[in-house]
Amino acid sequence: MPPLMISTDKAELDVPAIHHFLSTQSTWAIGIPLVTVQRAIDHSLCFGGRLDGRHVAFARVVSDYATFAYLVDVYVLEEYRGRGYSKRLMEAVMAHPDLQGLRRFMLATSTAHGLYARHGFSAPLRPETLMERNFPDIYRC
Repeated sequence: MPPLMISTDKAELDVPAIHHFLSTQSTWAIGIPLVTVQRAIDHSLCFGGRLDGRHVAFARVVSDYATFAYLVDVYVLEEYRGRGYSKRLMEAVMAHPDLQGLRRFMLATSTAHGLYARHGFSAPLRPETLMERNFPDIYRC
């Protein structure tokens, strides 16, 4: 199994491939415009995973790099799942020096709870203190 090469260099990201996955295959961003994906990437710490030059995995973190971070848009292409690449991607995210010592690191997910639990994520201890504005179908035409 070839190693997953992970980089935070945005110049190495295959933005059209990321957009394609998010807009057509994700469960959270169907229909998202390319311009929105590019803007999100521009304002985030991104982790791109490549195998033999092909973009196969991605994760994005929105953070102030001091107290808070929010993990979003995590995926491995379906044909590459089950090979440990999501674990490798999460290890890279959690080891990044700019994401150490944060008071709160959050994510929202409907899948892969076991993957995230390995890295200390759990259901909120006090869910009554959290609120959200959620527009799940904002990109659908």
